[in-house]
Amino acid sequence: MQGEHCLFVVSGPSGAGKDTVVARLRAAHPAVQRTVSATTRAMRPGDEDGVTYHFISTAAFEQKLAEDALVEYTNYCGNYYGTLRSEVEPRMAAGIPVILVIEVEGAGNIKRLYPGATTVFVMPPSLAELERRLRGRGTESEEKIQSRLQRAGQEMALAANYDEHLVNDDADRCAADLWAVIERKLAGK
Repeated sequence: MQGEHCLFVVSGPSGAGKDTVVARLRAAHPAVQRTVSATTRAMRPGDEDGVTYHFISTAAFEQKLAEDALVEYTNYCGNYYGTLRSEVEPRMAAGIPVILVIEVEGAGNIKRLYPGATTVFVMPPSLAELERRLRGRGTESEEKIQSRLQRAGQEMALAANYDEHLVNDDADRCAADLWAVIERKLAGK
């Protein structure tokens, strides 16, 4: 599809700082847009429909699946999460750089659909630092932390499938590194 070179997928384990890095990148380079995923999970305090997520019912999500209106999706903890085709393709066609911050499994699907997309894996500096970050959130049980650490190991084993690899030991530096990747790809290099 036209504009695939404008599509960037950012993945990495929970706690790697993907959202922080992308937020810092976008603050410095607002022309880079980020997609808003659809989900069937309930809204939480502070969530805003169309900003945090597009909140839809399970039936509506499954209808979008049947209509091929999603470019990737997953079912995580009993809720669907996915990227609407309408969030991606109009931006690509217009030549607007667009970032998807998605799970590892979704990144593979994006690369199959849009081979010209660039996949970027954001890693923590170490597993010990990843664990420190997860614990520092203070929002999850020990069981959930252990589950996330186990999943992080599995996801990091798949990092070799990505086009680019960034280590987030400093969010501002990592955002600058991500911008360098985007600039290079937009220039056709």
